[in-house]
Amino acid sequence: MIRAAWDRLRLFNIRELLAHRGRTLMSLTVMGVSAGLLVAVFSISGSVTGSVDRLTHSLGGQAVLEITGVTDAGFDQRLQQRIATTPGVEKAVPMLRTQIGSGAERALLIGADASIAALGSELAGPMGAQAGKLLSVPNGVLVGAAMGRVEGERFALGSGTVTVAGVLDDNRSEQLNGGHIVAAPLGVAQQVTGRPGRLDSIQIVPAHGADLGALRAALTEVVAGRAVVAEPSLRTIQAGGAIQLVRYSTLMSSAAALIVSAFLIYNAMSMAVAQRRPVLSLLRAIGGQRAPMVRDLLVEAALLGVLGGAVGAVLGVVMGRNAIDRLPAAIVQSVEARTEYLVPWYAIPVAIAACVLAAVAAAAIAARQVYKVEPIEALVPVGVARTDRVNPMLWWAHIVVGLGLTAAAISVAEADLGRFSLAAISLSFTAAVALCFAATGPIVHATAAVARLFGAPGALGATTLERAPRRVWATAMTVMIGVAATVAMGGASRNMVDSATATFDDLGNTDLYVSPTAMEQFPTGPLLPSDLRDKIAAVPGVSAVRPAQMAFATLGSGRVMLQGYPTEIDGSVTSAVDREVVARMGAGQGVVISRDVARSLGAHVGSDVTLPTPTGDHTTTVLQVIPYFSAIAGVVVMDLGQLRQWYERPGETILAVTLQPGVDHSTVAAAIRQVAPAGMHVDTGAATVTAISSSVRQGAAMSAAILWIVMLVATVALLNTLMLSVLERRRELGVLRAMGTSRKFLLRSVLAEAAGIGLIGAALGLAVGAAVQLLATVAMGHAMTIDIRYAPSPILLVYGTAALVLALLGSIPPALRAARMPIVEALAVD
Repeated sequence: MIRAAWDRLRLFNIRELLAHRGRTLMSLTVMGVSAGLLVAVFSISGSVTGSVDRLTHSLGGQAVLEITGVTDAGFDQRLQQRIATTPGVEKAVPMLRTQIGSGAERALLIGADASIAALGSELAGPMGAQAGKLLSVPNGVLVGAAMGRVEGERFALGSGTVTVAGVLDDNRSEQLNGGHIVAAPLGVAQQVTGRPGRLDSIQIVPAHGADLGALRAALTEVVAGRAVVAEPSLRTIQAGGAIQLVRYSTLMSSAAALIVSAFLIYNAMSMAVAQRRPVLSLLRAIGGQRAPMVRDLLVEAALLGVLGGAVGAVLGVVMGRNAIDRLPAAIVQSVEARTEYLVPWYAIPVAIAACVLAAVAAAAIAARQVYKVEPIEALVPVGVARTDRVNPMLWWAHIVVGLGLTAAAISVAEADLGRFSLAAISLSFTAAVALCFAATGPIVHATAAVARLFGAPGALGATTLERAPRRVWATAMTVMIGVAATVAMGGASRNMVDSATATFDDLGNTDLYVSPTAMEQFPTGPLLPSDLRDKIAAVPGVSAVRPAQMAFATLGSGRVMLQGYPTEIDGSVTSAVDREVVARMGAGQGVVISRDVARSLGAHVGSDVTLPTPTGDHTTTVLQVIPYFSAIAGVVVMDLGQLRQWYERPGETILAVTLQPGVDHSTVAAAIRQVAPAGMHVDTGAATVTAISSSVRQGAAMSAAILWIVMLVATVALLNTLMLSVLERRRELGVLRAMGTSRKFLLRSVLAEAAGIGLIGAALGLAVGAAVQLLATVAMGHAMTIDIRYAPSPILLVYGTAALVLALLGSIPPALRAARMPIVEALAVD
């Protein structure tokens, strides 16, 4: 039986694929692009979380719990003794973990003592084997291979100078932050970073048979909110949160490409079925069963999905690798580990499975058109058989489903579900396709009406359109989805970027900013030198210097960004915070939180929230909930003095400098650079707004690039469908030529057909895209926790015109080929 099934598949399906190489190649290409986009999206998020996960396991080894600092200030080292004596703890290994350098030079400094041997981690072996060197060499450290250092070399690290006692081998370096790592004895690391008596992490190895739940509860009681007790995977979860929005937006764009590919497969399979009707009817007449024929067609489609997905996976690996280098600086900076390109194990199988599922689903719909008719009925032309008409029950079902999905999309978009609100976009596209299916008749009639506007040639094209309603509908949907996705997502992204940028406009009111990192990143550290504020204030031309501080902190299982402002100096914390709230915040009456933090905590104005800090849990009142561009994390705004006290972070991470009237800004900025330590960034307010805006636009650019690829996929699918339509009618065109029809008439007929499909598809795309853009704007507002202003763009008409032009261009090559083909050859086509 297996041999018979293989012979049947080889003779009636694989042979057809090879005979129609053009159709097969185009189907594989479009399906491959869709698979490539999916692999690229999975690889982007997988690289960020995978890099953190690999580093966490390489450092933690056998540890099953980790005690981490609430912020990068860590916690008091004296906690270690109490933690180590907690019942159920076998070993408590202290560590100092901090980032050093920036940009391409960014690395991780690890400080640990001899107890690290208990972890059995990738770092434990080298530190144990070279303990003698580390102790004998003054301020000796081990470095990863990627650091470019040699044994015996001295270099500046933090506030001190260290000596390379050894270099990790390539294999070990690869597991430890890609070789961008410096390992030092705990005391040396604390000394050069200016953090004596502080720890960032304690790795917990439990005693044999210990109850992990009870142990975690006991440790939580011991730390009393001064640190976070969690599994080591918490770092991976937090890294996933930083990339979550990029993953959602790019995944939806990739899904649009996959839908377009499904429509292409549907068209290709419909044409294949129409072409094979004589063979299929003959098989049915001699006793062939419907089920094997259906299965063969589905296997054929699955084969296209597998081959296209496999080829696309290779493309996706390359695309993902390029995208990793273009991640926004704010995302890269917020993650402890250096992001290395990693393709998750599930990326390629899921992408191929998605392609197979889309291809099989599309082929199943195509198979229904012919395989459920009687043998004699399979010989009738396309459009005459009753299976080419929409069943009334199916028509009503699609109306009900479409309206239901529309209502669901509106409800999800309006509900404040955070990033889950973005599901409204996918629901709305599905609803549009369902409603358009119910409107197949009007859509076909509209395309035919447009074609008839072109006179007698258009009348011939209109007849062709009306004979194949399913093909016309699927082709129009291809155009509609491509245009609608680009209009909706592209327009909503532009609205989001413009609104997000507007929230930072008040930063431009300050003359200069001084920070340790570039302003397209969040200035969360390191802390500025304690005397820098006074030095800058003494620079001629400086009127005032206002300090502020930002820091990432753990709250629950996620992270928030703490923002501390000197409310006693002036009330201009941020334009989103009411002035009376600033005064209350300065009096220590409470804090201001962003919408996403309020949502995660279930808090509102007047609620009490408990913040874990290195000085213990602090309960405070929510004074205001504000919109804030929360692409990486939500924010908690408080008085600077309160932040310094609670989180044990004395100092500031950014200085806002106001200049005296009439002074030359460039001259004063140059003078400030002279008194500031090397590597400090001095930027104008306008340049700061531009830098932040560019970072926001960079985050949206990835999704926008995928949308243009979706448009390209839709274009290829459209061109392919129109070319196939003309090629399948070569015999018909040959008959018309034999009857005396001119080449020009045939060309105009095909162009009229393409114009009808392109114009109606583009019009539907513009209408659906504008509606979905409005819905997406609301959904993105909840996801980004800002108020996004809906603003339609005149570029909508450009998209519609482009689709129409592409439809016309796509019909020219095959029309020319058919018109120029000798009549005898055209009539000889099977």
